[in-house]
Amino acid sequence: MTGTAVIIPAKDEADRIGATVTAALALSDVDLVVVVDDGSTDQTGRAAKAAGARVIRHSRNRGKAAAMESGAEAVRLLDGEEPRHLLFLDADLGESAHTAGPLVKPVLAGEADMTIAVFVTRVKLGGHGFVVKLAREGIARATGWTPTQPLNGQRCLTRAAFEAARPLAHGFGVETALTIDLLRRGFRVREVEVEMSHRATGTDWKAQLHRARQFRDVARALLARR
Repeated sequence: MTGTAVIIPAKDEADRIGATVTAALALSDVDLVVVVDDGSTDQTGRAAKAAGARVIRHSRNRGKAAAMESGAEAVRLLDGEEPRHLLFLDADLGESAHTAGPLVKPVLAGEADMTIAVFVTRVKLGGHGFVVKLAREGIARATGWTPTQPLNGQRCLTRAAFEAARPLAHGFGVETALTIDLLRRGFRVREVEVEMSHRATGTDWKAQLHRARQFRDVARALLARR
């Protein structure tokens, strides 16, 4: 039976990465967790390794898409005859990562090529309303399908689906582009409700800058797919 590898892009998440890795390793269908330390200035890599993850480090911050590709390549090198499915999780999920199982089931069963998490908790997802609206409406125009949480990074993919979407779109445009590219290529995409939560985006200037970068990257991804 094909196994599943968890890939966790992480930057400066030393306070939460250990709990996230521990919870991911406890998932019944997971036999490998890879953390990509994307230029952290804290002890993210050390905490991830202590929790049982294989750790890859970028010497400088290269962005989420690059971290995802680095993690997928590391998994490929560790795969046996059957390539593992790839479950991408955010580093700040903490203990709630243990609820990711429903994302894997449809992929393992051959019912979906990519699943996208829909958080049923009321914790606000990263991304301001206008960024979510931009992504949701852009995906709908491009594919005819309207996602509930288009920026959700918790996704499980077959290796074939992941490779079909490469090269990944830059930065925070990666989720929007993944959805469009796979639907256009005929892959089956399904949303799955999960009881996950992560740190809500704040309202200070750093959070506003983060949202501006999200908007820029999503807009670029959509423009490239018009």
